[in-house]
Amino acid sequence: MPREIVTLACTECKRRNYTTKKDKRKTPARLEKKKFCRFDRKHTVHREVK
Repeated sequence: MPREIVTLACTECKRRNYTTKKDKRKTPARLEKKKFCRFDRKHTVHREVK
């Protein structure tokens, strides 16, 4: 199964807020999305963590 569940962590507060699915074959690099952080109460960049 090429799609795997990855966890996204906020770059400012370092908390793991979101999970999403990603195709490892098409995007081998770490995923980055701009999402809402409820702890900072603003939109921040969230990066994939292991």
